[in-house]
Amino acid sequence: MDQPAQTIPFSRPFLAPESLERLAAVLGSDHAHGDGPFTRAASERLRGILGGGSVLLTTSGTHALEMASRLLDLEPGDEVVLPSFTFSSAATAVAMTGARIVFVDIDPATGNIDPEQVAEAVTERTRAISVMHYGGTPVDLAAIAAITADHDLAVIEDNAHGLGVRTDLGVLGRIGDLGVQSFHDTKNVHAGEGGALVINDERHLHRAEIMREKGTNRSQFLRGAVDKYSWVDWGSSYLPSELNAAVLDAQLAVFDDIQASRHHVWDRYATELAEWAHAAGVTLMDPPRGIHAAHLFFLLLPAWRDQADLIDFLRSRGIVAAFHYVPLDSSAAGRRYGRVLRPLVRSEDFSRRLVRLPLWSGMTDAQIDRVIETVREWRPTTEDA
Repeated sequence: MDQPAQTIPFSRPFLAPESLERLAAVLGSDHAHGDGPFTRAASERLRGILGGGSVLLTTSGTHALEMASRLLDLEPGDEVVLPSFTFSSAATAVAMTGARIVFVDIDPATGNIDPEQVAEAVTERTRAISVMHYGGTPVDLAAIAAITADHDLAVIEDNAHGLGVRTDLGVLGRIGDLGVQSFHDTKNVHAGEGGALVINDERHLHRAEIMREKGTNRSQFLRGAVDKYSWVDWGSSYLPSELNAAVLDAQLAVFDDIQASRHHVWDRYATELAEWAHAAGVTLMDPPRGIHAAHLFFLLLPAWRDQADLIDFLRSRGIVAAFHYVPLDSSAAGRRYGRVLRPLVRSEDFSRRLVRLPLWSGMTDAQIDRVIETVREWRPTTEDA
């Protein structure tokens, strides 16, 4: 009797070589809290991938976003322009300061923030623009830079999806005033939970170190700059443990291998689903100039009802696919903490037609074959949405 096919998960955390050895080294040492040798090693590896910047590892990408908002001294009466199609952490980091969020729409081809709407949203109250490189496809940062130059605004660059991506303007995460990385276990490189704040404007570094260390000048103390450390500013416990840093260091050590494996999956989807997509009226993810991080691969289906239909179809055959963000402006919290210029119809349409396929480092060709073959079996409904 045939055995049922094993479920193909949507995502699977990568286990890097020597992860267990690094964890054993931490547990066998007297230093399991943060800012130990693995924190330093992982930070240097990350700097190498980013091509510079001051890197502060954090307990999550959310906490790095919170630090960015605090470093910009956002307060009630200020506004921050933000794409509605993004993760909630980008918005909560602004809302916690009392500043108002102005949600704008996206480029329907990429899911990235639309610079034209950003320019329209800027007022005398605007302090910053927060962008996210969806799927590791670069935002049009040249257009964003033109806006910020005209109005003296800061850019928070949420690079949770785009580690290592190089553009004509530089490496993603290093172009904005403050860059944010996430190392949640769904990301290309992970620490279970973790993140990093990348400081590209060195004026923020001293205060960021204090903020990350519960508002104390402990980092200066550890460098021998002061003889005692004390409470000097607002802060929180944003420093990850050495256990998280050890896992991250092992991952970063094989970053190129992780990326090669993920790009292999992405490239097969793009190539082998193209004919089916054309016949079915489905739009495949197609980053401008082919630049992306292979963080995800999405399909845009012809009608809203097709989203649940395809996800259910794949699940019935042991394959887990997923939708993505529900636009933040449509949420209860979004209405409470933000405003819009007009209905964000592109964000809603993108969200309701999008399906992401399984993609993780270590997927076998047999698993990729099965996903492709099963997707090709599906056909959209013929009724109008």
